[in-house]
Amino acid sequence: MKLIFEGHDYKYALEQTVVALFGEKAGAEDGDELVSCLSFGQRYATASARIKYKGREARAFARADIRGADENERTRLCTHALKIAAFKAAREVTGRSYPWGALTGVRPAKLFVRFLDGGMSPSETSRMMEDRYFVSPERVKLAEAAAIFGREVRNSRREGRLSVYIGIPFCPSRCSYCSFVSSEIGRASALVEPYIDALCRELEIKGNTLRELGIQVDTAYIGGGTPTSLSAKQLGRVMDSIARFLPVEGLEEYTVEAGRPDTITEEKLGVIREHGAGRISINPQSMMGKVLELCGRPHTPEDVIEAYEIARRVGFGCINMDTIAGLPGDSPDGFAHTIEEVLRLNPENITVHTLALKRGSDIKSGEASAGNIPAPENVERMLDFAFPALYNKGYNPYYLYRQKYMAASLENTGWAKPGSEGIYNVCIMEEFQTILSFGAGAVTKLVDGARIKRLSNSKYPREYIADREKIEKDNIKLREFLLQISGKI
Repeated sequence: MKLIFEGHDYKYALEQTVVALFGEKAGAEDGDELVSCLSFGQRYATASARIKYKGREARAFARADIRGADENERTRLCTHALKIAAFKAAREVTGRSYPWGALTGVRPAKLFVRFLDGGMSPSETSRMMEDRYFVSPERVKLAEAAAIFGREVRNSRREGRLSVYIGIPFCPSRCSYCSFVSSEIGRASALVEPYIDALCRELEIKGNTLRELGIQVDTAYIGGGTPTSLSAKQLGRVMDSIARFLPVEGLEEYTVEAGRPDTITEEKLGVIREHGAGRISINPQSMMGKVLELCGRPHTPEDVIEAYEIARRVGFGCINMDTIAGLPGDSPDGFAHTIEEVLRLNPENITVHTLALKRGSDIKSGEASAGNIPAPENVERMLDFAFPALYNKGYNPYYLYRQKYMAASLENTGWAKPGSEGIYNVCIMEEFQTILSFGAGAVTKLVDGARIKRLSNSKYPREYIADREKIEKDNIKLREFLLQISGKI
């Protein structure tokens, strides 16, 4: 879609709005355009939007009271008005309802928290979300639940503590929807042992810094990739290093993303359990064989059930299962079957993702069943089934986030039985605690109030293995940051 700006240069905000409202391919037809204008009076800034889309045209207005606003507040108010005008015009020209209204942000619960922290009640905040941002009541309910639980987690965090993420960037094969940096373990087998060597070295270097400064670890999460792509012996070596080098004596939560059922064995889960992890993920994504085949996942729904039974037998008392709405070849009835089958297994956590067509995935590049992607309205129907089904079985939403290019501009939501919520998930999403990350492609978030500083490891395993100097340099930055926030310098 062609974007034309008059009276302002808030290009990024409008680009994100267009993607959220029309999808990445908005404007594929000639003549589709958004003309966004901003004018100023003594008290108000007035935004207008004129949209031409598929031969239809609509125009809408919004305004903001900018009297007395400083530069940052003025920018925020003007951006909001521009988005609202564009949203109203888009709603008219498409005839669609948008569950998240004019919101384009990744973390809608953060906005809810901001209003709560400002003294508004949950009911007042809910009305604000509906009246000012046009969010549907169903999504307001999600945001409210995530915000309230997130605040509880935030307020329970203790000083001198952080969380850690340990990345294993290997998978048995690549799923068609995946955009993460990971290597097929069969092709990259020569890198696995050197990678573990480098990972253990990083754990030692940064772990020594944490111990020196008296920093403790709240939650630990081993993700990927697929951590269970490693052998039981290799998993044990990584987890031995975590226990040896990191200050995890007071660990509140320890999670391993076992992930793909075709990588799960009783021996591997036994190693994970013996090393103290109490939470794992077993991720079917779908319980429809045809859908799994189209996604390049060489396992069956029966394999999912077998992996789940092994995990219970080994002694795991908290299991998460991921599902994805909008996968190639799926349908509302098919996704309903997936939810029903997962609920029948009765895991403590269920995550309902919405497919995001990201650059780097095979679906995105047109190599894997892109033509079988369900229509946005069918993806909405999938979630419309999932929400009441989960509520009725005693699950509550506790964290959520959105991504670019998500089907129907929807969301990913974590659901949990009361008392089994994943604390790490909340910390990483709501960004109120430092997350120290280890491994290739890992990004550390150093959190100091509202300020976040990021330290990124080398992206690919081969680079990560070779670049010991970067680990040393980042450790110096980590130490300086931790000293600074502790008031010692």
